Amino acid sequence: MRPLIRLFFRGVRLVLTPFMLVGEKVTRPRGIQRDPEEQARVDEQTRALALYHFPACPFCIKARRAMQRLSLDIELRNAQPAGEHRETLQTEGGKLQVPCLRIEEGGGSVRWLYESGAIIDYLESRFDPDRAGADRNTEGS
Repeated sequence: MRPLIRLFFRGVRLVLTPFMLVGEKVTRPRGIQRDPEEQARVDEQTRALALYHFPACPFCIKARRAMQRLSLDIELRNAQPAGEHRETLQTEGGKLQVPCLRIEEGGGSVRWLYESGAIIDYLESRFDPDRAGADRNTEGS
């Protein structure tokens, strides 16, 4: 019975994957417009970030859409096929779960942030000009 269930879900995934990927392309959000100097500063900061993802994972799509909306140039690392990115996620990150944001912090330390909601919250708090201003206003309260 278990192999039959597994086969069923593989078939569903095989049928839905192209629709999910096309839907992501068609409904791509418009990115934030920054002045060139500010965008260059943001691009420099995003060099320390990498998103481990599966192309058709709904939670990964959600994280990628937030990156597009915030105009972030974060390296995407497909961890679905067996290979370097999958192995790195498993051994260094500690578990094979996507999406996962790899954050290189000062001093050479690395933090692995799982869960799409936590990733989006991190990106918005760091790169969304509207939210960053609101966070600064509430800090003094």
